[in-house]
Amino acid sequence: MSTENRVEATLKNVEGKIQEAAGEVTGDPKMKAEGQAKQAEAKVRHSVENVKDDIKRAID
Repeated sequence: MSTENRVEATLKNVEGKIQEAAGEVTGDPKMKAEGQAKQAEAKVRHSVENVKDDIKRAID
């Protein structure tokens, strides 16, 4: 499940980067901000998975 969550987070990050770039090109600050928010969400998801992995390693 952890790998699946990481893939979803990576896809969300890529989606955010594309949206941010599109907002930059079109001059749409709302689109750019939404892209940045998606990237931040992806970063949090990756951090959660890292913590889960660390806990699992500590238990094992």
